Amino acid sequence: MNNYIEETKQIPQVDTVDVLVCGGGPAGIGAAIRAAEQGVSVMIVESQGCLGGVATAGMMSHWGGKSNSQVFQELTARSRLADLGYSWIDENEPGYHSIPHDVQMIVLEEMMKERGVKILYYTIVCDAVVEDGRIQGVIIQNKSGRGFIKASCVIDSTGDGDVAAAAGVPFFKGRETDGKMQPCTIMFKVGNVDYERAVFPGSFETLVETEKGELQALAKEILPFPAGHVLLYRQPEPGTVCVNMTNAIGIDATNAESLTEGVLTCRSQIMPILKFLREYVPGYEKCFLMSSASLIGIRETRHFEGIESLSAEDILEAKTYDNWVVNEAFFNFDVHNLTGASLDKTGVQKNWTQKGRYTIPYGCLLPKNVEGLLLSGRNISGSHLAHSNFRIMRVCIALGEAAGVAAALSIKQEKRLRDIDVKEIQKVVAQ
Repeated sequence: MNNYIEETKQIPQVDTVDVLVCGGGPAGIGAAIRAAEQGVSVMIVESQGCLGGVATAGMMSHWGGKSNSQVFQELTARSRLADLGYSWIDENEPGYHSIPHDVQMIVLEEMMKERGVKILYYTIVCDAVVEDGRIQGVIIQNKSGRGFIKASCVIDSTGDGDVAAAAGVPFFKGRETDGKMQPCTIMFKVGNVDYERAVFPGSFETLVETEKGELQALAKEILPFPAGHVLLYRQPEPGTVCVNMTNAIGIDATNAESLTEGVLTCRSQIMPILKFLREYVPGYEKCFLMSSASLIGIRETRHFEGIESLSAEDILEAKTYDNWVVNEAFFNFDVHNLTGASLDKTGVQKNWTQKGRYTIPYGCLLPKNVEGLLLSGRNISGSHLAHSNFRIMRVCIALGEAAGVAAALSIKQEKRLRDIDVKEIQKVVAQ
C-alpha cells in the first residue's frame, strides 16, 4: 500500500480544561457530572449529537444491571418527571428501568448545564499527546477542523478506549484465547403492539410457546443467520417495544470497514425480523417499524492493562476490595454467542450464582504506564468473561462517577492519580 505524507501543520489549541471526558455514553456522563460537582472545569466531547451513547442514540431498551450509581438515580427520576410519569418500571422485576430516549437526551443536557459542564458534539478523538509518561491532552477532529484540547486529566469513556490506545496503553482484544469479540446489534423500536396479548421474552433462555411453535426455536429456523433469537422489551410509550434481535458476528469495531459491515448486516435484518414478529409473535400482528438506532451497539473491543484487573472469579465470589470505587455491582455473564445467535456457551443467565454484590477496585481504572489518564466504562482492566458483566450500563455509569471524582481530587490536591486516597473517592460516590 502506498503512503501519503501529510504536510506538517500547526494544530490550534482550542481549549484548556481541568478534566476532559472523551465519550458521552453512560460512563462519560457519570464522569463529567461527578467531576464538575467537585468544583473543577469539565468538558465532554462526543462523536454523536447527543449524550447517553447506547442509552440514547443506541436506543437500548432499559438500564440493565445494578450498582451504587447516584447519577443513575437522579437521571431516571428526572426522566420520569419530564416524561409525565410514562417511564415504565416493571413491578414484577424490581430495578427494571425502560428508557424514554429523547426525553433522556434532554434531561442529560440539563444536568450538564446545571453543573457547568461544557459539551462539544460531533467531535472524535484522533490522538493523545503524551510527554514523559503523562498525558497532556488529546487531538480532536470536527467540522472546525483539527485541534488540541489541553487537560490536566483525561478520562477515556470512549468504550473502545480510543484515547488509551493512542496513548500507548497495552491492551488485548476480545477473548483471551482467540481474540473473538461479542457480536454487535442495532436496536430498533416497533409500535402498535397489542399489550393485552403481547409477549416480552427478556432473555435468551426465556421460552415462549405459541400455536406456531416455540419462539426462540422459530427464530433460529427462520431469521437470516446470524440473527436467530427473540428479545423484546416494553417501553414507556403505550404499545411500543424495543427489539434487541439484530446480530453481526466477527466484527472489529476498532476497524472502520469492519464496523461498517456490522452496521450493514444488522440493518439488513430489520425487515425480516419485523416480518417474523408480525407472523409468529402474539400481539405483534400489526406492529410497524417506528425508528432504529443511529448508533450501533458495540459490546466488546479492547481490554486495557491496568494496575489491577477484575476477574470472573472476583465477580462470582462477590469479592469486596478495600480500595473499591464501585460497589453494589450485580449482573450475569452476558456473553452473546460469538459464532451465532443467542447466548454463548460461556454465558450464564438463568443459572447465575453470584454470591452477592461485587466491587471494582480503583486499580482497574488506572492504566499501567500513563499518568493523568483514567479508564472508564467497558474499557477498564478486566478479563473477557468479567467484561461481559461489568460492561452493563448501570455499572459503567458508576465507573464513570469514580473516574470523575478521582480526576477532580487529583487536580485539587495536586497529586498523581495513583496517589489519591481511595477512601476519599468512596466517600463521594457513596453519597
